[in-house]
Parts: sequence; C-alpha cells; structure tokens
Amino acid sequence: VQLQASGGGLVQTGGSLRLSCAASGRSIRNAVMAWFRQAPGKEREFLVAIFRSGGNIIQRDSEKGRFTISRDNAKNTIYLQMNSLKPEDTAVYHCAASYSAILSSVRSASAYGYWGQGTQVTVSS
Repeated sequence: VQLQASGGGLVQTGGSLRLSCAASGRSIRNAVMAWFRQAPGKEREFLVAIFRSGGNIIQRDSEKGRFTISRDNAKNTIYLQMNSLKPEDTAVYHCAASYSAILSSVRSASAYGYWGQGTQVTVSS
C-alpha cells in the first residue's frame, strides 16, 4: 500500500488543520492506521491509532480533546482533525499502516510497515 499525506500548512496558534492520508494499491479496511509526528531534532512520536472498524482508538493523553482521528474505508483514507493548535505541535506529520499490529504494539513505529511521506505543520505564535 502507498500512503499520501496532505493538508499540512502554516497556521496561527489556536487554529485548526485537517490532515488526510490517502491510500492506494491496497485496501486499508483491515489495517490499523496511525498518525505520528517528528519535530526537528526530535524522535518520531506516536499520536493516535485507529483500528480496523474505527471503534477502537488509542491516543496519547496530551492531544486528547484537540486531535481527532477518523477513517473512511470506502475512500481508503484516514484523517486527523487538529484543533487549538500550539507552536509545540509544529512537526512533520506522518501516517502509517499496519496489517498486523496488535493493541500492545500500536504506539511503536516499528509496528507499521507502511508510511506516508509526511506533511509539514507549522504553528506560529
């Protein structure tokens, strides 16, 4: 599967962005999908994952209430709605897919075999 992330950009503090990750080549219906981000000089960090049916979402506490993941299996696409953005949210955001991840592994980048190229999000103060 190939993943294409889009929707990043420059936004002011408190603003919103909606990221998309479109998959091609294979259905993501049976995949665990996730968003990670990597800020300059920092390691890639897990943000949120959504399981196949969309009913199980694993998310970091620090973004709960601000970031919302969703998936549209018919469009083979996932989304990340980001509200109340802060300068510390500035990073390259990557989507990832796994057809074998289990609950205990979804926070680890190594659980994902497929990655998008990333989309830059810059939040100005």
